Amino acid sequence: MARIVMKFGGTSMAGMERIRNVAARVKHVAEQGNEVAVVVSAMAGETDRLVGFCKEASPLYDPAEYDVVVASGEQVTSGLLAMTLKAMGVDARSWLGWQMPIHTVESHAKARIQSIDTEELLKAMSTGQVAVIPGFQGRMENGRVSTLGRGGSDTSAVAVAAAVKADRCDIYTDVNGVYTTDPRIVSRARKLDMVTYEEMLELASVGSKVLQTRSVELAMKEGVRVQVLSSFDDPTQEELPGTLIVSEEEMEAQIAKDSDMERQLITGIAADKNEAKVTVTRVPDRPGAVAHIFGPLAEASINVDMIIQNVGRDKGETDVTFTVPGADLARSIDILEKNKETIGFNRIIPDTKVSKVSVVGVGMKSHAGVAATMFKALAERGINILAVATSEIKVSVLIDEDETELAVRVLHSAYGLDAEEAA
Repeated sequence: MARIVMKFGGTSMAGMERIRNVAARVKHVAEQGNEVAVVVSAMAGETDRLVGFCKEASPLYDPAEYDVVVASGEQVTSGLLAMTLKAMGVDARSWLGWQMPIHTVESHAKARIQSIDTEELLKAMSTGQVAVIPGFQGRMENGRVSTLGRGGSDTSAVAVAAAVKADRCDIYTDVNGVYTTDPRIVSRARKLDMVTYEEMLELASVGSKVLQTRSVELAMKEGVRVQVLSSFDDPTQEELPGTLIVSEEEMEAQIAKDSDMERQLITGIAADKNEAKVTVTRVPDRPGAVAHIFGPLAEASINVDMIIQNVGRDKGETDVTFTVPGADLARSIDILEKNKETIGFNRIIPDTKVSKVSVVGVGMKSHAGVAATMFKALAERGINILAVATSEIKVSVLIDEDETELAVRVLHSAYGLDAEEAA
């Protein structure tokens, strides 16, 4: 029939009742004659609990030992799902990241998958055995456990799908697809039938929590067909009512084929409260000064997003403001303080009460005025913009955290994304 990779998130694995529901869904797919591999996340809230222990042990914890601790969450759910499948009469076994193995490189807690040895895995799958694989984890070159960053189970699933040449990769979450924005913020948000890789990549990078950014990058690079589904829908239904993540060429072909399908200027709006703003004051206004700030951060694998350099002061000094993920704020400040003499700044002013709101859409490529609409809509509601960042298909603004939901609702309406009310 087909080779299918199924991935289940933390909400789907939150307790034995839900694990049995997942097992029933996997059994249904396997009994249709498909070769099946399942990638699982830790139980909802478990990774946060484990991260909390790490922070209690040491605010500036060793990333290698952090990986040892947090990788255990997925190990538990993979073993429990394999047990449950066996109890239902399905041949299954768990494959930990070091057993396949999933080879990773770069830094702990932010490792990248380099390759996956699939020979033994494919042999087992060809006999009808369901492979249950813990997401989020791999094996470094030195033999130590590694993790792929928060949400890394999505990347694990897409990587496994690419490695075994799966016909599709089904990502099961607690929502039944990708929406124009978070339905919990905007009740009239609409579910999208198809989204391009490029749009999903931008949405994921600016706060949409449906898929991890790197999983979309990998799917686009490897041409993996990804489908986002709800783990709470009826598993026996013929049509899977989720959202397909496809190439722009396939999207255009579908629009040309379906006369009722319309290309939206803006595909979606995302918000991310896990941002922190850092201002480095009185930096010498000379060539190379900014490099002394961002070089050490890059070496520590800390992603810097929005960057603003103020106009130089009369004394040849300037202030530099930028954003980093909230989880990296303490490390960022520590690194900058250690390099204070080289950089030559006066002080560091952190601010965690900010959020990033972004509008995304491939339609921006051929339409002007998208940013102007955004700025006007926010200004009319008195929402102050602290920073701006753009790409070919995205405009992001940094605002006060308390105004996040209001900004999302205002922009969702301003771009005509609200679903029509039922008659």
